Amino acid sequence: MVICLVTLAVLGGRAISAQDKYTVQVPNGLAFSEFRGYEDWQTVAVSKTEAVINVILANPVAIDAYRAGVPGNGKPFPDGSKTAKISWKQKKSTEAPDPTTVVPDTLNGVGFMMRDSRRFPDSGGWGWAQFKYDATSNTFAPWTLADKPPQGNDAKCGFTCHTIAKAKDYVFTAYPTR
Repeated sequence: MVICLVTLAVLGGRAISAQDKYTVQVPNGLAFSEFRGYEDWQTVAVSKTEAVINVILANPVAIDAYRAGVPGNGKPFPDGSKTAKISWKQKKSTEAPDPTTVVPDTLNGVGFMMRDSRRFPDSGGWGWAQFKYDATSNTFAPWTLADKPPQGNDAKCGFTCHTIAKAKDYVFTAYPTR
């Protein structure tokens, strides 16, 4: 009985000390909690770099805008539009018949964009947040300039990069035909 209680106390303490990802926030900017439920949003598209595989998701406000032709129709995304980019390190599939197939491996991080033209008037109406994932501690933290690749860690962290997509309302990812 004593061993059982000690085990429960240790496991309970471990559960209590685990990070709640929704408490993490970038300095002067977006909080993970502002994107609660992103895991269930609809897929916009996928992308791949040499190092990672990404899936880009959007909340219903952004999905409705995409379906209406934004940003290709010249209109901006409405306030309340949110996207999430989940990024995984990749590995070669050991099961797919094509030996070049890569699949997600360890979670690398999660990035967010939110359209709020009043809150972010000096960054195209968008706020950004990038959170890196530490698999050993199962925690998230804002990406920093010391990380590889370097990443600013305030609400404007994506603005510099996304200015090349200004004509598309600062959004890189198109909504492809389904």
